[in-house]
Amino acid sequence: MEMKQNVYTVAQVNLYIKNMFMQDFMLQSLFVKGEVSNCKYHSSGHIYFTLKDEKGTISCVMFAGNRSGLAFRLQEGQQVVVGGTVDVYERDGKYQLYAKQIVLDGAGLLYEKFERLKSELEERGMFDVCYKQPIPKYIQTLGVVTAATGAAVRDIIHIATRRNPYVQIVLYPAIVQGDMAVPSIVKGIAALERYGVDVIIVGRGGGSIEDLWAFNEEAVAQAIFDCQAPVISAVGHETDTTIADFVADLRAPTPSAAAELAVYEFGKFQEELAGYRYTFERLMRNHIQWSKSQTEHYGLKLKYLSPSSQIREKRTYALKLEERMANAMKAALMEKRHRLEVSIERWKGLSPLDKLKQGFSYVSDETGKTVNDIGKVETGDVLRIQVKNGQIKAKVMGKERVEWGNA
Repeated sequence: MEMKQNVYTVAQVNLYIKNMFMQDFMLQSLFVKGEVSNCKYHSSGHIYFTLKDEKGTISCVMFAGNRSGLAFRLQEGQQVVVGGTVDVYERDGKYQLYAKQIVLDGAGLLYEKFERLKSELEERGMFDVCYKQPIPKYIQTLGVVTAATGAAVRDIIHIATRRNPYVQIVLYPAIVQGDMAVPSIVKGIAALERYGVDVIIVGRGGGSIEDLWAFNEEAVAQAIFDCQAPVISAVGHETDTTIADFVADLRAPTPSAAAELAVYEFGKFQEELAGYRYTFERLMRNHIQWSKSQTEHYGLKLKYLSPSSQIREKRTYALKLEERMANAMKAALMEKRHRLEVSIERWKGLSPLDKLKQGFSYVSDETGKTVNDIGKVETGDVLRIQVKNGQIKAKVMGKERVEWGNA
């Protein structure tokens, strides 16, 4: 009896193999050393090349997005260490190395060690910003840990002296390369800290990763981290980065830049002082002028509020009130006099004496009652007739009614 066997497509087999590669932890992150051949820079930015040694070859590609992991131009015949992932390209059924970083051979192992120590120290918090000390703006003493000869120390002394000739520079002549470099640098940092400098510059000039390796050692990083004085790292050129740069309180791209960051420019300080002096004097003049104006104002106010001034003012006010009262009294008297004269004239028109003087008379009976109707008297009654100069007694001899009219 024939057994039925499973049949797979090419794509299924390639996918299966790809999954096997992806499940292998080592293939997801490894470093491969070899010689570059068949190197091609594609217009898309990708780099295709082959890595070989005396016993075999492996296809490699570095995509454009990973080009930051390549610090030099890749060329035929170079001995390099490629870090990346081995994976299967399903379409062709080929496996290849997908490069994420490429370094020249000799630096590769050191780079791996660098990354491992960097990750370890970062996990321990030695790079944390909370531990970074501020660099004092104005310093008196500058400590320098570097080689006694070379461009680095000359640049630091030249820049620092030019910026501020009054700054004291204390140099610890350290060994910055080789087996004795690490203990020398550590001793230099401790010595300058004991001396009491305000800031320490730790660094050297540029070189290969091997030349700069002393500044990637844990002992140097620990010494920088433990130092109570602020530390500025200045290792190599601007593109070089070391563990010391991450631990230091401030990283300078070059030793010259470190001197500029550590030493404040004295000329600029003098300009600032001149500016502060001008501002202070201007503010003082303004304040004095304001105080003078206030004093004059208070003097006038005090003069106005003095007892003698108040008495004069009250006296003047009393005179004005007296004058107003006199005028008011005069006006009131004139008004009353005028009204009295009008009333007098009016009463004159109603006065009986005036009527008597005009020829009229006033007639009353013996009891003094006014006689103004013939019905009130009888023949034989005695009447009293008032004239302007006396009184006449008369007896009624007779009476006669006369209609004088409606008036």
